Amino acid sequence: MEKRINIVSFNVPYPPNYGGIIDVYYKLKALHLMGVRTILHCFEYERPPAPELEALCEKVYYYKRKTGILKNLSLLPYNVCGRKDPQLLENLLKNNYPILFEALHTCYYIDHPALKDRMKIYRESNIEHDYYRHLAKATPEIIRKTFLYIEAWKYKRYEKVLTHADHMLVVSTADTDYLQKQYPEVTVEYMPSFHANDHIRIQPGQSDFILYHGKLSVVENEQAALFLIKNVFNKLKHTCIIAGMDPSKRIIEAAAHYPHIQIEANPSQERMEYLITHAQVQLLITFQDTGLKLKLLNSLFAGRHTIVNSLMLTGTGLDSLCVIADSPEEMIRACNEQMALPMTAELISSREKILNTTYSNQKQAERLYALI
Repeated sequence: MEKRINIVSFNVPYPPNYGGIIDVYYKLKALHLMGVRTILHCFEYERPPAPELEALCEKVYYYKRKTGILKNLSLLPYNVCGRKDPQLLENLLKNNYPILFEALHTCYYIDHPALKDRMKIYRESNIEHDYYRHLAKATPEIIRKTFLYIEAWKYKRYEKVLTHADHMLVVSTADTDYLQKQYPEVTVEYMPSFHANDHIRIQPGQSDFILYHGKLSVVENEQAALFLIKNVFNKLKHTCIIAGMDPSKRIIEAAAHYPHIQIEANPSQERMEYLITHAQVQLLITFQDTGLKLKLLNSLFAGRHTIVNSLMLTGTGLDSLCVIADSPEEMIRACNEQMALPMTAELISSREKILNTTYSNQKQAERLYALI
């Protein structure tokens, strides 16, 4: 029996090079391989339409995300208000297939009376009010900080719209626990993020550099990069590379004092793949325990030794695959220790068994297929 689904994406999911967009793209790819025919609805925001998506979808619709100061005057979260488009509702009503709403940003129509009898699935990527509150705490600019605190309050208020979902698919066990308690009338399931890794790509042996990577324009990642430069990397003798999209002036200036700390801005996918697979150590930290950090999954599937702080692991079940270090002193000691340890075939095999059990794209796609 042929299966079809509508997927509403908060942005154009190609190229799959950051956060939740990675989850959307590789979900599309996995469903396509299972023969599911997807009608994709995506909002354009700083990314053009992508012809590459047509190979994975039966139909692709594009909508302009609306921005501007007037969107802040609504009680709706800014990122929800800007994704209100009557054409989206009209296109959803052209069929009666299940609708998967990617992130709370896309849920403007989830409670619309015209969709009352449709199967509606919410794909969680963060507990948004927690996420925005953490961003606000990390942001130094007062206007931006105020906006983020207001957005956190709006998301806390708006989250109740999820009572109109039939199912929630959640990226971490911690978030699953929260949503099950908040919405006992909705079916809430843990379903880890889809990702770029179909198999283990870890290189045996060792190299001479340490890597931190992420979308560096995001406040959370900027905060982590600055912390590492000022408290960890500056005290190491090894080459330390910070790589990612749009590093801020603050990151570049902080690293400029240390010849062994290198910033790689906007590396190509090929270059990022090289860095991840050839780094001897990937040091990944976060200051907020929301969602699932996809860069952690990529590091474990493709990289050698991974050092993280405890918050990076919240709700992942990946503790046994990482070295945990929470203070600068622990991170420095762990880096020096792991730089001296070659990656062996035995270590690669044990990591593969765990990752293929819980984080297989195919297994998650089979669960989603059964649901729709």
